[in-house]
Amino acid sequence: MKTVKILICVVLSALAFAACSDTETYADQKKKERSAINRYIANQKIKVISEEQFFAQDTTTDVSKNEYVLFESNGVYMQIVRKGCGEKIEEGESTTVLCRFNEYNLIESDTTLQLTNIYQYAWLVDKMNVRNTSGTFTASFDTSSSLMYTRYGTAAVPSGWLVPLRYVNIGRPTNEGDEVAKVNLIVPHSEGQDDAARYVYPCRYEITFERGR
Repeated sequence: MKTVKILICVVLSALAFAACSDTETYADQKKKERSAINRYIANQKIKVISEEQFFAQDTTTDVSKNEYVLFESNGVYMQIVRKGCGEKIEEGESTTVLCRFNEYNLIESDTTLQLTNIYQYAWLVDKMNVRNTSGTFTASFDTSSSLMYTRYGTAAVPSGWLVPLRYVNIGRPTNEGDEVAKVNLIVPHSEGQDDAARYVYPCRYEITFERGR
């Protein structure tokens, strides 16, 4: 029954965006996406920093200043809220990463949840199978444990989700005070999930990353 409800939401979302795409060109959709991103950045008083500044700050973002780093090559904005316990995924390593997330469609609303396994579907932790090959991360969702797969019908992990993996630790809390990595992302359609790519809309995410057993 839970899966059926998710699929119904997918169909309704697809119909809504299909109606828009009948009257909008791809260029129009990209302009609308850019406007939505810019509006969110302005409304939230986000301070966008360059990659150069990000690296000069030892790959950190100052949360007190609401800093986000913009990666020019893909258009993803990232704020590292917590670097997390444990270690980074090493080159040549394959591991399981557990994710909890909130997803928002920035064109529809920057405060209304589109998908979440924190406040809803908490029983379904998204499990990613991740590999680091010479600094390039690839990943797929475990189809038996993924709300993203259930909702969007593909095991492909959005490219935007992989961006933080170079910079955060992926561990499991073992000592008092240990916390898993947490990031905030603004992801354009080109780096997003299948629905966002198809209908050209940006998403923002709040995501935690924890190493699987």
